Amino acid sequence: MPNEEFAGKLSLMTASSLREELLKLSTAERLELVEELWESIAADSEGESFPLSPGQREELARRIRELDQHPERARPWSEVRQRLWARTRG
Repeated sequence: MPNEEFAGKLSLMTASSLREELLKLSTAERLELVEELWESIAADSEGESFPLSPGQREELARRIRELDQHPERARPWSEVRQRLWARTRG
């Protein structure tokens, strides 16, 4: 949870200035923020469906086919996340 000083500054920022400040964060910090934002969106939207574009549907179908054909290539999210974090912090 942001501290009061940060929250006060945040309320005075425009979307444009907030974007500029966020882009100053390190890659690791931005990835962490994206993860937190995504989790909050998922929590707020539980039970709602998000429409997929035709391209997204095609990509999802391709990935499912690939997984069905080669299940040994699958990796748990914890392993993938750890590898991604290592890349950004290494």
